[in-house]
Amino acid sequence: MRLSKFFGQTLREAPSESDSASSQMLVRAGYVRQLAAGLYSYLPLAHRSLRKIEQILREEMDAIGGQEMCMPVVHPAEIWQESGRWYEIGDEMGRFQDRKGRDLVLAMTHEEVVTSLCKSEVRSYRQLPQTVYHMQTKFRDEPRARGGLIRVREFVMKDSYTLDRDFDGLQSQYEAHYNAYHRIGARLGLNLVAVQSDPGMMGGKVAHEFMYITPVGEDSLAICEETGYASNLDVATFQKIPDPAGVPEPLTRIHTPGQSTIAKVAAFCGVSPRQTGKMVFYMGDFGEAEPPRLIAVCVRGDMEINELQLRYAVSAQALRPAEAEEIMAAGCIPGYASMCDIDRTKALLVADDLIPESANLVVGANEKDWHYTGANYGRDFTADIVAPIALAYDGAPDPIGGKPLQIVRGIEVGNIFQLGTRYSASMGATYTDENGKGFPIVMGSYGIGVGRALACVAEEYSDEFGMDLPISVAPYQVILVSLGRTGEVHEAAETLYRQLLAAGIEVLYDDRAVSPGVKFADADLRGIPLRCTVSSRSLKRGGAEFGRRRSKEPAILPLEHAVEQIQTGIAECFHELNQRLKHPPTWASQSESA
Repeated sequence: MRLSKFFGQTLREAPSESDSASSQMLVRAGYVRQLAAGLYSYLPLAHRSLRKIEQILREEMDAIGGQEMCMPVVHPAEIWQESGRWYEIGDEMGRFQDRKGRDLVLAMTHEEVVTSLCKSEVRSYRQLPQTVYHMQTKFRDEPRARGGLIRVREFVMKDSYTLDRDFDGLQSQYEAHYNAYHRIGARLGLNLVAVQSDPGMMGGKVAHEFMYITPVGEDSLAICEETGYASNLDVATFQKIPDPAGVPEPLTRIHTPGQSTIAKVAAFCGVSPRQTGKMVFYMGDFGEAEPPRLIAVCVRGDMEINELQLRYAVSAQALRPAEAEEIMAAGCIPGYASMCDIDRTKALLVADDLIPESANLVVGANEKDWHYTGANYGRDFTADIVAPIALAYDGAPDPIGGKPLQIVRGIEVGNIFQLGTRYSASMGATYTDENGKGFPIVMGSYGIGVGRALACVAEEYSDEFGMDLPISVAPYQVILVSLGRTGEVHEAAETLYRQLLAAGIEVLYDDRAVSPGVKFADADLRGIPLRCTVSSRSLKRGGAEFGRRRSKEPAILPLEHAVEQIQTGIAECFHELNQRLKHPPTWASQSESA
């Protein structure tokens, strides 16, 4: 492709809305343009890279027995109502009506469609197991699109679905996807970490996310390199070690003027925050089951609350921080609250499971400027629910071997879910066994965001000058730069360009009438891994300069052997990348470490 005919321009400065390195580089290099918040056009460079990512996904899915198909973007509301998710998902779902007033849905994912197809296409156990997949547009009305392609509203996802007769079959296909996703990461040049995760709106009980670790990630993860433990922070567990109980002290009311935070009251009383009890208040939304209710939560003063686990513990659909007046309506004073003397008819009381094992805590006295010392669970206060609702923290002992956890940030590239019979049972997708008895099909769901994968690669392989993409993802393998507009240099570059095309090499040819500085700056931005330059200087030295992007000492290729040596350079790039495939993480290896 000649750059003189190319659609898409580079930018010297990134637009103000670009809020990550990948977003800035993809915009500046002319890969993407934002149409509106979370909506992007993919220009020719990005389109080529996305097709390459899709091909890697396709090859890995085919390798584990996947069959490619295609399902609609627009769904009738009835199938989502049948599964129940129409009522469970809020404003993220794109709902609209056709001209006849029928409710329709813009696809967020395709579990309902696959399940509907199972009802017509699967009859007998002899047709199982099956794996089907497609690459299709999805829409999720994100409340806050961010990070360029990292969190968008419209995107393409590879989603695959497994169909089995029992959970042993599901487990086998789940493990195959787990291994395939690590191979995909290796082929993209990304080190992905598989972490335990919450199934969320997908349902089921087992799920993993495949994370690219980066400080700009939007997810928090708890990992331990020593034991191999890895989990999304929302579902992370850790060993809780109570302080020595000691002899219960009497409950004593003390004056603590102005000491309304854990740090202040601990210092005032001469104790560690570990010896205090922290109260946090939420309003719980329970849907139609019951009206909103105040939830009073107690954790040890040195810990924070895991809101997802709290929501599960109280069976709430949603939580929000309580307002001061809502807290005071239960007889509590913000900054001085505790479960002691609380009006239990006006709040649901929840305590972390470490609280009953913690003796002689300093807690609020539910009166401004007053606290209690010597508070003990069971004697001085109790809770309606005791559950593990404390958030894992940096340095917490991991649940496998008690080694320190690290809290890091990551971007979710892919996810896998064991759905079980969540959809097949509710939608009537069954098969008959050898005895003619019907059973719901056991399902799994597996997704990878194609655009998000490109964003993560751009994030990983960028520097101050632009991108240096892996050859598996780069839109072209080689950029050919001509520093002559006429004469010998021009003719040599034109000849080499035609030879490269004839050899099947993906080449972007910079034949523009601009300065060398502009050409080299644009080449740096666009991230093509190999560069070949034809100039009067290179011809005097014996041919064309050739090397990796920003190579300080490019080699001189004799023009008569340039194509062969460029092919060798391409092969070397693929060889380096393929070294990652020698020992990728597998389900077996992670099971052994756990």
